[in-house]
Amino acid sequence: MHKNFIPFDIVAELDSDEAIAEYLRQVFTDGDSDEILRALGHVARARGMAKLAADSGLGRENLYNAPKPGAKPRFDTILRVCRALGVDLVTQHDVQSPA
Repeated sequence: MHKNFIPFDIVAELDSDEAIAEYLRQVFTDGDSDEILRALGHVARARGMAKLAADSGLGRENLYNAPKPGAKPRFDTILRVCRALGVDLVTQHDVQSPA
């Protein structure tokens, strides 16, 4: 028996600020740079590329190309996207107890 599957698209699940925040928290905690770029691309699509382009001051082409595998966007681009999405990048020091 052959079943047709609909591909999963995370963008459909990113329907609230809370869902976006949790998704990005997990990706930033667990992910590598390519995964983080992909996640920012997913969030950008969920929010709307035209709005993000206007809010970030970046061209839509830059926004579509930045999260592609192997892309090396400038850090300034990442910061502008994060700010436009309302995402704050913060540091945290994990103090580990001595063994």
